[in-house]
Amino acid sequence: MKQTPRRIHFIGICGTAMASVAAALKDQGYDISGSDANVYPPMSTFLEGKGIRLRSGYGPGNLDVQPDVVVVGNAISRGNPELEEVLDRKMHYVSLPELMKEVVLRGKRNFVVTGTHGKTTTTSMLAWLLDQGKLEPGYMIGGIPVDFGQGACFRPSSFTVLEGDEYDTAFFDKRSKFLHYLPEVVLINNIEFDHADIYENLDAIKLSFRRLVRIVPRNGLIIANADDPNVRDVVAESPAPVAWVGVSSKAEAQIVDLRQKNGRSSFALATAAGRLSLKLGLVGEFNARNAAMAVTAARRAGVSDEIIVRAMADFQGVKRRQEVRGVAGGVTIVDDFGHHPTAIRETLTALREKYSGARLWAFFEPRSNTTRRAVFQTELPSALALADGVFVSQVARLDQLPPENRLDPEKVMRDIRAGGRQAFYLATPDEMVEQAAGVLRSGDVAVVFSNGGFGGIHEKLMKKLQSSDFNLRTGTP
Repeated sequence: MKQTPRRIHFIGICGTAMASVAAALKDQGYDISGSDANVYPPMSTFLEGKGIRLRSGYGPGNLDVQPDVVVVGNAISRGNPELEEVLDRKMHYVSLPELMKEVVLRGKRNFVVTGTHGKTTTTSMLAWLLDQGKLEPGYMIGGIPVDFGQGACFRPSSFTVLEGDEYDTAFFDKRSKFLHYLPEVVLINNIEFDHADIYENLDAIKLSFRRLVRIVPRNGLIIANADDPNVRDVVAESPAPVAWVGVSSKAEAQIVDLRQKNGRSSFALATAAGRLSLKLGLVGEFNARNAAMAVTAARRAGVSDEIIVRAMADFQGVKRRQEVRGVAGGVTIVDDFGHHPTAIRETLTALREKYSGARLWAFFEPRSNTTRRAVFQTELPSALALADGVFVSQVARLDQLPPENRLDPEKVMRDIRAGGRQAFYLATPDEMVEQAAGVLRSGDVAVVFSNGGFGGIHEKLMKKLQSSDFNLRTGTP
C-alpha cells in the first residue's frame, strides 16, 4: 500500500478475525464498512455497536461507500458478486494479513503464536502478561479473551501479539497467514495434520512452518515445544535462536511439579536461572504448556517474574475454551471450540480432572473442513470415547463431499459402543437435545464441541434441562 487507507470495506466481515480487526481499526478512527452472507447477533450487534455500517448479503451496491481499499476474507471465492465487482472495477483489494502487515505491523516487535492447538489461549495469555507488565501491546486473537472482552486492539506500543494461523490467506494468496506477520518472536506450540481441504499431508504443513522459521531474524527468537517431534524437525535448521519449553528433560524451560485441584493448576518452570512457581485457573497439561510458552515469551519482552506470577494467576481464559455456559437441571453445560481429535482428547482429559466423579457427555458437530472428511475416522472415536457418552450430529455441508471422502458418523458410533460407551448419532441439534433429555441426570457435565454455532444447541439443551418434565424425572429441585 503506497498510502494508509482511511476508508476500508470488509467482504466477509462477520468472521471472527475480520470482525475483531474491523472493530479495532474503527476504534483507531478508520471509516469501516462491511458485508457478509449472514449478518445476525451477536456479531452484528457487536459491529453495529462500534458504529460500523453492515450489509447483509453480497452485491455491487455494497461498494457504493467508495472505499480506499477492500479487504477480502479468506472464505470469499470467485463467483461472489461483490468480489467480481471489485475485480471488474479494478479496485484496490488486499487480504486481511496483508492489511495487518502494512497498516499495523511494519516496524513493530511482533510476537506470533502458532501451532495446531492452543494458539488462542496462548496468545491471550501472552497479551495479558504484556498488558499487565505495562507494555500496552496491540493484539489480534482468534477468539474473545475474557480479560480483554474483544479479539483485537491496536495501540501505539512497539509490541504486537498475534495468533498466527497456518490456514491459507485468500483466494489469490495460498500462503499461510502467519507468513505476513513480520515476526520477531515465534511460538510453536505443536504441529499435527489439519486443514485437509488445503494440505495434502503433514509434510505440507511442516513445509509452511519451515517457511515461517526462515523469516525470523537472527536477533529474534523461536520458542518451541520440546516434547513435539514435528516441532523439533521443523526448527532443526533455524537461523534464529531457539528456546525449548516442555515437560521433558529436553526442555530448557521445563514444566515440573504439575498439580491440579479444584479446576486450577500449579507448576514450576525450571530454567538455568532457577524455578518460577506459577498458578493458573485452568487445568490440563496442555494448558500448563500454553502458560509456560507465554511466560517464556513475556520474559523475552522484559516483563518481570513478579508481574508474570500475579498476572498468570489472574488470567480468566477465553470464551469457547472450556467455557461454562450455565447449569440447568443440575447439568453443567460447557462450550469448547475443539474440533481436532487431539484438542477433544485434551479437553475431555482436563474436564475429567476438573469434574472428578461426574458423568461426562460429549456433543460433537463434524463441521471443520478436516473433521467433515474421513481423515480422522479412526482418531475421532478414540478421542470422544474418553467421555462416558457421546452424541454426534450429521456431517455439516454434506452435499459438498462425495460419500467416499466423508466422515462416517455411524461407524464412529459403532467404534465407541464397542468400548462399552453410550453413543448416539442424530442428524440435528433438536433431535440430540430430545435424546439427551432421556439419559442425562443431575450432576452430569455436558461439553459441546464445535467450531461453529451448532444450531444453538447450548441454549436448546439448557432450556430442555430446565423444563419441569426433566426435573420431575431426575428429581432435581
